Amino acid sequence: MYQVYGVVASRAFRVLWMLEELGQPYELIQTGPRSDEILALNPLGKIPAMREGDTVLTDSTAIMTYLADKHGECTYPAGTLERAKQDAFTIEIIDEFDAALWGAAKHSFVLPEDKRQPEIKATLKWEFARSEARIADRMGEGPFLMGERLTIPDIILTHCLGWAIAAKFGVSDPRLSAYLDRNKVRDAYKRARGA
Repeated sequence: MYQVYGVVASRAFRVLWMLEELGQPYELIQTGPRSDEILALNPLGKIPAMREGDTVLTDSTAIMTYLADKHGECTYPAGTLERAKQDAFTIEIIDEFDAALWGAAKHSFVLPEDKRQPEIKATLKWEFARSEARIADRMGEGPFLMGERLTIPDIILTHCLGWAIAAKFGVSDPRLSAYLDRNKVRDAYKRARGA
């Protein structure tokens, strides 16, 4: 059984959702960032972390990629053109969506108060909105980024869109709003939310 360290209202949700999609058993060990428990597993103090046997993995995307590859679902095989396209979506979402949201979070409550630059959030919201249109234009017929198959970048993008709403960035592109709504009704998504 996998052990996931983190809280649902964090990037740990991505790992929990992946495990639910894969139908794999796991235990959620509730711990926040920079806690003694997480620092013992990840010197950066970031969540999530996942333990399998004696091995600890960190970073939500690395964990999801490992799980998808191991179980042969929610991904395309390594070395295929489909996988290269999937990886391009993943990297774009991390660069354009996750980075903007994380930047805003750091300047809202993560960094020491004297290091925060709250005015940067307006620029980050502008960048996020530009990224919305670019990725929505490339979504194709869907229902997922890669067509008929839910893959790793769908989990990351859906999480980021929900995070954007919570962070008051909003989701301005109606295609992405519809995409978010479709993904939020998946049984695995709902189970992970209740973890």
